[in-house]
Amino acid sequence: MTDKGAQAGYLVTEKLIKRFDEAVAVDEVSLSVAQGEIFALLGSSGCGKSTLLRMLAGFETPSEGRILLGGQDVATMPAYHRPINMMFQSYALFPHLDIWENVAFGLKREGLPKAEIVQRVGEMLDLVQLTAYAKRKPHQLSGGQQQRVALARSLAKRPKLLLLDEPLGALDKKLREQTQFELVNIIEKVGVTCVMVTHDQEEAMTMASRIAVMSKGRVLQVGTPEEVYEHPANRFVADFIGNVNLFEGSLSVDEPDHCAAVTGIGEIKVGHGVSGALGMPVAIAVRPEKIEISKERPAVDCNVFTGKVKEIAYFGSYNTYIVIASDGMRVKITEANTSRQDLSSITWEDNVFFWWGDRAGIVLRD
Repeated sequence: MTDKGAQAGYLVTEKLIKRFDEAVAVDEVSLSVAQGEIFALLGSSGCGKSTLLRMLAGFETPSEGRILLGGQDVATMPAYHRPINMMFQSYALFPHLDIWENVAFGLKREGLPKAEIVQRVGEMLDLVQLTAYAKRKPHQLSGGQQQRVALARSLAKRPKLLLLDEPLGALDKKLREQTQFELVNIIEKVGVTCVMVTHDQEEAMTMASRIAVMSKGRVLQVGTPEEVYEHPANRFVADFIGNVNLFEGSLSVDEPDHCAAVTGIGEIKVGHGVSGALGMPVAIAVRPEKIEISKERPAVDCNVFTGKVKEIAYFGSYNTYIVIASDGMRVKITEANTSRQDLSSITWEDNVFFWWGDRAGIVLRD
């Protein structure tokens, strides 16, 4: 897939390919990243996202294609000549150096004047709110603080492009969620263009302004978090981003503003057209949080189906129900817990109705 804006960006990849012997790790990836944007490469292990990041950094040479940064082709430029810095998941801090020296390391190697080094390190430590920890060693800091030191060191050289490789992977869940917002605020304050690699959907959707979903070396969809979640391009993206119910069937109605498909649970109506051939195989994707559930028949006649509750899970802010539909399909439904006293009357083995509006589903052909 080609990003339609691929010619207008600050960072542009043009039909980038990377082969390892006969295996294609990155397959004709064309992307465009705007200046100052935080852009995420999202996919499961082995999808090619880290190889793509390493080509941007200069650690791997493309088999074919170009990498343009500010209009300059850097594809064959050695890593140490590129105005790019990469922050690794392990942070790669020097354990024998204090925090100040860690941040100053790259600047000293460049031979900057001492006064400028002092100024830049001071600015960076102030930016990440670690000035008071300047004389501590890395092992004396928490994981989140170490992560901010690594970020300060990466930004100290004022790169034109910042690359983040699973930047929060080493942190526990609660600290990771807190640090996501800190990291975005720091990057946006500096104004640096950033490309990050992650397999964590929530991390990508929280931090990035746009996401490229990758699988088997190819980019399947590029869009904002909302676009990718609400309008997935195909079954893989729908299933990979969040949770989804996929109702397989055949197209029975297709008008410009609505369509329908016959599925195992009955005919499902959708509030958009697909310009397809009647009878063609399709899948209707419906997110669990868009489905309502009750033991009483609802006062609606659109997309109302029946089933039996087989599993219930309590997650604090919401409940998840697994309902076995009339055709045996397991339908996942989530219901928000809006009050401490608002306990659902639905329990295991209950016969229930479940339904959704025609705008809640989307038709997928691929």
